[in-house]
Amino acid sequence: MSEPQFRESARATADLVADYLAAVPEQPVWQPMDPAARARLLDAPLPAGGRDLAQLLKVIEEQVLPAPMGNGHPRFFGWVNSAPAPAGVLATLVAAALNPSSAGGDHADVHLERAVVRWTAELVGFPHPPGGGLLTSGTSMATIVCLAAARGRAAARAGHDVRAEGLAGLPPLVGYVSGETHSCVRKAAELLGLGSRQLRVVAGDAQGRLDPVALRAAVAEDRAAGRLPFLVVASAGTVNTGAVDRFEPIADLCAEQGLWLHVDGAYGAFGVLDPEIAHRFAGLARADSLALDPHKWLGVPVDCGCALVRDAEQLRETFSLVPAYLRDEEAGGLGWFSEYGIEQTRPFRALKVWATIAHRGREGLAADIAHCTRLARRLGELVEADPGLELLAPVETSIVAFRARPAGLSPSELNALNQALPLAVQRRGRAFVTGTVLAGREAVRACLLNAATTEADLAVLLAEVRSAAGDLTTRQ
Repeated sequence: MSEPQFRESARATADLVADYLAAVPEQPVWQPMDPAARARLLDAPLPAGGRDLAQLLKVIEEQVLPAPMGNGHPRFFGWVNSAPAPAGVLATLVAAALNPSSAGGDHADVHLERAVVRWTAELVGFPHPPGGGLLTSGTSMATIVCLAAARGRAAARAGHDVRAEGLAGLPPLVGYVSGETHSCVRKAAELLGLGSRQLRVVAGDAQGRLDPVALRAAVAEDRAAGRLPFLVVASAGTVNTGAVDRFEPIADLCAEQGLWLHVDGAYGAFGVLDPEIAHRFAGLARADSLALDPHKWLGVPVDCGCALVRDAEQLRETFSLVPAYLRDEEAGGLGWFSEYGIEQTRPFRALKVWATIAHRGREGLAADIAHCTRLARRLGELVEADPGLELLAPVETSIVAFRARPAGLSPSELNALNQALPLAVQRRGRAFVTGTVLAGREAVRACLLNAATTEADLAVLLAEVRSAAGDLTTRQ
C-alpha cells in the first residue's frame, strides 16, 4: 500500500467513525439484527483474493456499524458497559500503528503503562509501590493475577512452594465471599486449583454486603477444622445493586487473622471520586489487592483492566520465571511486565488509558462520575414516586434495581412479568436495560455510566418500562 493510499483511507475511516458517533443519540439504542444481515457476517467465505480498503470500509459501513451493541447510546443502561471516550478511540489507532509488545524493554509503551497504573491507583486512593500493578484485559484477568499472589503468600507462610509443588500437601486454602461476589472470583479460584468449594459464601445484609461478624465466625470454624483461611473478597460496588462493602471492619479482621484482602472494584471503585458517596469507600486503601476496569466507568475503549497489589515483590515472585541473578533491572529495577502477570506478548493498552485520563483530568472524571451517581439517585426517586414501580435496593453508586408492580398480580405473575420486561424494552429500541434476580424477585436493572445521559433520558426509560409492562400485562 502506498503512503497516499493509506492517508486517504485513514481520513475516510476517521470520517466514517465521526459520522457514526455523531448519529448515535438519534438512532435506536439496539435492535435485533435482520436474519439475512446476520447470515452475511456468519457465513462470509474466506476471501481468495484481497480487496482494497475502500471496499472494506464500505462493508464496515453497511454491515457492521448498523448493528451495534448499543452501549454508546445515552439511553443504554445495560450491564456495566460504557460508551467509548473519544480520546481513547483516537489513541487506539495510534497504539495499533506502533503495535509493540508491552512485555518489557525500553520503549514508550512500557514507561507509559507504569505511569497510567500509578494514575489509576491515585484516582482511587490505593497505595502504589513501583511495580505493584499492571494493565490486563479486564477485571477477570486482574482477579486471577491478584488471587495468584494471595495464594503464593499463603503457601509461603505455610512453608510450601506452591509454584514448584502445586497445592498437594497444603491444607485446604479457604476464601470468603458474599452472595453478590462476581463470578470472575469463582473462575479464578477454579483456574488456580483452589476449587470453588473452598470459596465460602458468608452471610450478608439485605444488600448482599459481607457481614464482619459472620465472617469472623466462619474463619474461626475453618481454622478449628484444620483448614487454612487465606483470602477475603470484598466489593467496591456489586454488579446487581452497586452496594459497597464496609471495608474498615473487614480490613481489621484481615489484619488480625493474616488474611489477604482483595477488593473487586471493577465497576464501582471509581465512585470514590464523587464526594457525595466517597465515604462509602473508607478503608479501600487497606486492601492487599484491588482489581478494576478503566474500560467501565472511565470509558476507556475495551479492553482494559488493572490489577493493583500492595506487595510488588510478592506479585513478581508469583509470576517471574527469570532467575534473580539474570533479571533485567534497567527499568528502575522493576523488570518486565511479563514477570508480574500471565501474558508474555502484551498489547499497548496504556495509550488509550493515558489519553482518556489526560483528556478529562481528575476533575473532569470526577464530574462525570458524580453526574452518573446523581442521575442514579434521581432515577431511584422517580421509581419510588411511581405507584406502578418498586425500588428493590438503596441506590449506593450508579446502579438502580427496581421492578414493575402493577396492581392485582400475584408474586409469580410479577416475577414472570419482570423476567420478560428487559427484553421487551430492549426490542422497542428507545432504551436498553437488563434484568437480574434479587432475593428471589425478578428485577429490572439500570446502570448509569454515560456522562451524556440526561434526566430526560431517565424519563424515556421509565416511560418505556411502563409501556412495555402494560403490553405484557395485557397479554398475560
